[in-house]
Parts: sequence; structure tokens; C-alpha cells
Amino acid sequence: MLRVAVVGSGPSGCYTAQSLVQQDAAVQVDVLDRLPCPYGLVRYGVAPDHEKIKSLQNTLRTVLEHERVRFLGGIPVGAGGVPADRLHDLYHAVVYCVGAATDRRLGVPGEDLPGSWSATEFVSWYSAHPDATEDGFLHGVRSAVVIGVGNVAVDVTRMLARGPAELSRTDMPQAALTALADGRVRDVRMVGRRGPSQARFTTKELRELGTLPDTGVTVDPAEAALDPAYLDPSALPGPRRRNVEVLRGWAARPPGDAAHRIGLRFFLRPVELLAEAGRVGAVRFERTAPDGAGGVRGTGRYEEIEAQLVLRSVGYRGVPVEGLPFDAVSGTVPHVAGRVRRDGDVVPGVYVAGWIKRGPTGVIGTNRPCAKETVASVLEDSAVLAGRELPADPLPALRAEGLRPVEWSGWRAIERAEAELGAALGRGVVKLPDWESLLTAARTAQD
Repeated sequence: MLRVAVVGSGPSGCYTAQSLVQQDAAVQVDVLDRLPCPYGLVRYGVAPDHEKIKSLQNTLRTVLEHERVRFLGGIPVGAGGVPADRLHDLYHAVVYCVGAATDRRLGVPGEDLPGSWSATEFVSWYSAHPDATEDGFLHGVRSAVVIGVGNVAVDVTRMLARGPAELSRTDMPQAALTALADGRVRDVRMVGRRGPSQARFTTKELRELGTLPDTGVTVDPAEAALDPAYLDPSALPGPRRRNVEVLRGWAARPPGDAAHRIGLRFFLRPVELLAEAGRVGAVRFERTAPDGAGGVRGTGRYEEIEAQLVLRSVGYRGVPVEGLPFDAVSGTVPHVAGRVRRDGDVVPGVYVAGWIKRGPTGVIGTNRPCAKETVASVLEDSAVLAGRELPADPLPALRAEGLRPVEWSGWRAIERAEAELGAALGRGVVKLPDWESLLTAARTAQD
């Protein structure tokens, strides 16, 4: 049997495990995750009101319940966990599917002021990630600025405008639900440095903003018209053309008098976050203009937008993985068809898939062909890889490293505890929000 460790249980990790067991009946896979819960960004990155996308967990569940796949949560690889070299001693091959774990920064003065957060930190909070910062996001906030015009920016904008009636039906943790329900955010501006035709959000996500109860969406037609393709979108690809059509519809409507206002702004580049009373109070933007080559140039004209909360959503970035080479420019691990390369040479038995392989691009489904390419490399190498003798089962060796793996029974116990919590609160399933409650629930099934 070829024994493979897949590090990471998000979509790329699960698709890698699935492809391995489907293509070779002589493969056993352990899917390792630092967290006690599986599914990665499907659990901790998809907005709680996007139940259809979150239902992908059911597909990933079938992979992790396969007879030749084993989920082992609570196992960090590297610092504080199992050393990478030790992991390679226990498996014939190790596939790293660790994603892009941090956010790109703006690189402007004031970025670290209180009240300035990455969008991922905000998403982690309302998604009950156990590493999330405890609250404080909405304290004293009347106006918010979201920097970025991708789907994550749309998600956090929508969460700020959603009412408690809609959110109480989700699995959002109770503390986040209460804070959002009690929040006083009335104005949210989502700002991009380029034009409407170059925005990265999908039309489906964009349209959702226009369906929020008691929420008005505005677009400044004169500002949007700085983009030539906004005036004549006929030559744009279908998705971008549909985005422009939605924006043109909002630009033609009067703003109305809704409780929440969402303003989409374009051709503004953040240059500084301004302090007020010891925290962020406004964002200073420079007006940009098309440069004729698909980018923008500064104009030397500036504008300040009030905000007590700034959420930066300008992309993800991979971080170095202990024991692996790393390309600091792309934020990825150098590879050829998923085979990790160091100084031009292939590292035997070490592979990558997902965002750490190709960068933070594509949608969830993009991970399928990415995983298949890597698995093809693993199986091509299997005759050589399987020649190494290994311990009968790596689990005792992992425990010898001081780890207490959360097995599938432990994860099912977490699911039961979350269902019980929701019932006690008069809601559906409600996520456990911290390490202690997650591990306590998991141990009830394993101790």
C-alpha cells in the first residue's frame, strides 16, 4: 500500500484525497489538519448566509468517510506540532494543501491603527474560527470602508448590512450575531482603485447586495463613467458585462431613504488611514484614472471618506511552510506539476496542491484539476515511493510527538455539540467559537 499524508482538509486537500483513492486501489490517505474541524475555507471562509455553497461540506464529507481515508485533526505540521521531517518518515508521500494563510497588505501609513482589519480577520470572527480575535470590530462604528472589489469584499459588506432576522438562521456564533444585531453601522463604502469593468466580484454575489432588506445601493454614474467600458460594455466578456449592467442599473436609480446604505466607489487608491481619537477615523484616497494599458495612474487629487472600521480585502498570500522551499514573490512553493522543487531539483515524496501551489486564484472547483495534476505526479512516482519501509500505522508515532489527534468520531461529536447549542439558543446549528469548546466536545467521543 502507498501511504500518503495530505496536509490540509479544505477543498484542495479533500479533492487530492479523493483523486488518490479513486485512481489507485492500493493507496491509503491520512488527511491532517491543524484545526479539529475539517473543510477549511468551506467552513471558515464561506459566508454563513451562503448555505448552498456551504453545502459543499456534504461532498467533502463523503471523501473523508471513505474506507481508505482517515481524518486526523488537531495536528499542526512544523512549529508546535509534528516536524516536517518526521512526517516524511511516516508516509511514502506528503501533499501540502495548506492554502494561502495570510492577507496582502496595503502598505500605506495608518494601516495598523485600531479599527483597521484584514477582511479575513473579520470573516474568521463571524465564522467562529478558533483563532479569531474576540469581538471589538463594531464598537462605536457608524461608517465602514471596505477596500477591494472581489467576492470577499462583497461578503463582508453584505454581513455589515444584514439584519439579525436573516443572520439568526445561519450557523454564525452567538457573540457575532449579537454584535452585528446591536451594531450601528449605517454606511458602507466598497472601494476599488480601478473601474467597474475590472472588478473581481461575480455577478451573482454583486446582485445580492440589491436584495438586502431596507438597504439602498448607490453608484456614482459620473465616477463609473471614467471607465470607457462602463459606457459601452458590449465588447466585455459575459461575466464582466453583466457586472457593468447591474452597476448601471443602480446608478440610474435615486438613492432612496433606507436604514443601510452601500456605496460602490471606483478609481480611488488608498494612500493613508487617518487617526481620530486613537483609532481609524477616515481613509484618504487618491483619485486614479485609466492609463490606457489596463492599469491606472494617480491624478494628484485626493478625497477623504469617514470610517471607524476599515476592512482590507486586496487578496490572499501564501506563507512559508517549514521544510519546504518558498518563492517570496509569488507566495507559493516552487514545483513542477505538483512535485516540489528545491534549487531546481525535485524533492522526493513531497508535493503541493491548491493555493500554495498555484497562488490564490480560481474558485472552489478550480481545485479539482489542480489536485488531479498533483495526484498524477504522485502515482507516476509510486513505484519508487512505495519501496520505503514505514511503521505499520503512523498514529502511535504522532501521539508520541505529544499530539492528541481528533479523529472522525471526535469531529462528529463537535457536530452534535453545535446542534445542541443551536437548539438551546432557539436557532439551528450554531458553531462553537473557540479551541476549548471544540476540543472538549471532541474528547467526549475519544476519551
